[in-house]
Amino acid sequence: MRDPAELIKRFQSRVHVLDGGLATELEKRGHDISGKLWSAKVLLEDPGAIEQLHYDYLKAGADIIITSSYQLTFQGMKEAGYTHEQAEDALWRSVEVAVKARERYLSELDKDLPEDRKPLIAASIGPYGAYLADGNEYTGNYGLEHDELVRFHRERFDLLIRSNADLLAFETTPDEHEVNAYFSLLDGPAVAGWITTSTDTAASAAINYQDVIPARAIVALGANCVAPSRVGSFIDQCSWVNDFTPIIVYPNSGEGWDAANRCWVGENDADRFAEHAREWIKAGANIIGGCCRTGPEHIAQLRALVDSMT
Repeated sequence: MRDPAELIKRFQSRVHVLDGGLATELEKRGHDISGKLWSAKVLLEDPGAIEQLHYDYLKAGADIIITSSYQLTFQGMKEAGYTHEQAEDALWRSVEVAVKARERYLSELDKDLPEDRKPLIAASIGPYGAYLADGNEYTGNYGLEHDELVRFHRERFDLLIRSNADLLAFETTPDEHEVNAYFSLLDGPAVAGWITTSTDTAASAAINYQDVIPARAIVALGANCVAPSRVGSFIDQCSWVNDFTPIIVYPNSGEGWDAANRCWVGENDADRFAEHAREWIKAGANIIGGCCRTGPEHIAQLRALVDSMT
């Protein structure tokens, strides 16, 4: 794990481009992501496909790639018929395939990159709602006490901080209870992590920690898995942290899920997505990327945008 202060300095020095969607892009490529394990199913059955997607995002210009561990929990793996040891192995593997993709990408460059320009690997930690796989990562209606949430995340957290990832990505956080649980996990070793939220409630909850964020290991704060049109309000909510903590946003493509017809509807235009991103950067975002239904074409447009603005 990287030093939190080092990462904060790096993120504040220039705008970083994050990767795009993982599970939805795998689905576009013909992989079956049905079931509660989602993209983790592909990691278990075809890790080479995950490695290739990481590599494709790096080639598109991503400065940071996120591992396929979002849906990987010990409880979820057990319910799917896997042993505890197999769950541990899958978590390790989620990081190692990202490391292999980065090594492949770096080996193909004409010259060595300075350390502060080498791509970073963020180990994903999804919310409790991702384990439930019932949409509760957007509501947080878990009915769990604080200690139960901390205990749920603890074992995966303890494993991933010993991996070869550079930092942790606490993603799609739905409410203040899970925000509080993450702060409890980070109130210890100097482990770098960002927290992104999926609701205004969760974003507002972080305000309660404005006096302690510098003392914790939070290297960025923001939103993911929201509509592009909502990003501006999240940046406004997080603007108070910008003096000492970078702002990160990576929304969905702009499409919506039509549950009745089981299909995506609406706009998915990489050029338009980049135009939205121009406003995010102007508003103060330090890290920009994409979530569901975004792919390497979106990230290539973000890379071109960032390069044109510097």
